[in-house]
Amino acid sequence: MRAEVPYGTLDLMVLKTLETLSPMHGYGVARRIEQVAQGSLELNQGTIYPALLRLEQRGWISSEWGASENKRRARFYSITRAGRKQLEVESQNWSRTVAMVNRLLQGES
Repeated sequence: MRAEVPYGTLDLMVLKTLETLSPMHGYGVARRIEQVAQGSLELNQGTIYPALLRLEQRGWISSEWGASENKRRARFYSITRAGRKQLEVESQNWSRTVAMVNRLLQGES
């Protein structure tokens, strides 16, 4: 079963992917996230490209034109210094959220 991307987590996934494998074109970012999700997540152009645009507008990633593996013109994205800082913030927020939900599911107080 393929899942929807939980709100707010796509930015974290994109930033982490670019931190690890930067620079990448949008299609490559989407496929890498799907690969790591082991088939449980599917990203389409209507999902990944608005996220890339939003992250670039916030200054967390930058882009430049280049040629893809099949020699097509493509925009390649890289994480910025501000993006690395934001990735740290987002990672900590995600860890706190997961811990809170786990406590709720386990009935702890």
